[in-house]
Amino acid sequence: MNLQSHIEEIRLALRDGRYANEAAVSQGIVLRLLAALGWPRDDTQVVYPEYSLSSRRVDYALCHPSNKPVAFIEVKRIGQSDGAEHQLFEYAFHEGVPLAILTDGQEWNFFLPSGQGNYAERRVYKLDILERDPQESIARLDRYLSYSRISSGEALTAVREDYDHGSRIRQMQLTLPKAWKNLVIEEDGLLLELVADKVESLCGFKPNVDTVAKFLRENVQPRATEPSTPLGLNRATLPASPAPQSASVPTKSPSPPKPPLIGYTLNGQFTACRNGIEILVSVFEAFTARDASFLERFAARPKHGRTRRYLARTPEELYPGRTDLAREHSFMLKSRWYVGTNVSHAQIKRIIEMACEVSRVKFGKDLKINVGE
Repeated sequence: MNLQSHIEEIRLALRDGRYANEAAVSQGIVLRLLAALGWPRDDTQVVYPEYSLSSRRVDYALCHPSNKPVAFIEVKRIGQSDGAEHQLFEYAFHEGVPLAILTDGQEWNFFLPSGQGNYAERRVYKLDILERDPQESIARLDRYLSYSRISSGEALTAVREDYDHGSRIRQMQLTLPKAWKNLVIEEDGLLLELVADKVESLCGFKPNVDTVAKFLRENVQPRATEPSTPLGLNRATLPASPAPQSASVPTKSPSPPKPPLIGYTLNGQFTACRNGIEILVSVFEAFTARDASFLERFAARPKHGRTRRYLARTPEELYPGRTDLAREHSFMLKSRWYVGTNVSHAQIKRIIEMACEVSRVKFGKDLKINVGE
């Protein structure tokens, strides 16, 4: 099996929430990818587990030659890697190791400990194997972590080059407009909340997230321009269009089409709902009725929103640090799980798409939704 096949299988398993703890990440992702990158995973003098540093241990030391670490890998549970850089950098400085890697299986952070600045500034690259194209994941893992490139010194050269190269800044500058556009198009939850909070602070009234999303779409997306005038003519000299002739027989204006019903169709069965939130709740209840493990598996997904979870045991877990949102925008399902309801129509669609992935239901085919305007 090649590296791409491993990555694609890991992506599917991540979406299903199969890596429940740090040990599962280590065995099911880290060691698997190291082996696919050419590392002799069974040689514990090369892939050295629980490498001792005085009274501390690093999860893996990658060695070349044997027993001489050239890279440290610290493994965390999915979603729990934030803030672990300090410990990893201490390990790297203590041993003089030139490459430090922090991963939760989904996100891979490659650091140059000898660089300047804070931890974030010494991060050479951050790879999210769920968010990035598989070919990008293959290229980056091979560039920084393949056994042959680390053994030859090419990987460390690449790390230093990527750290120092001025194209990083140019690439970020070129990507900023795209990032902003994507935040608006995807109706990023944190962005919508920030704008809504600012409106409330200025006028005392807080708009709902759909109002904010509509405003951003209309003000950020490029507007359609007028058709261009043919070369050699200005608009004043264009011939006037002939006046429309009145019809000799009056015709009856067709009746406007009726708007489609709000609701969803699951396996051919339509369920009417009043709004998008009711669709979201009803779909979750329907999936739970089909499979009692659905909610547990959905909650185990590594990524929900940027700062929140879409499903949790308590309202407070839905909106960390925002008791106001937890109090006003959560709904308790029959199973006593809670779903967040401070979501726009686009977010509802994405959450239901995630739910379909967990339930092995084809969104747009087995399940269709209409949330209205």
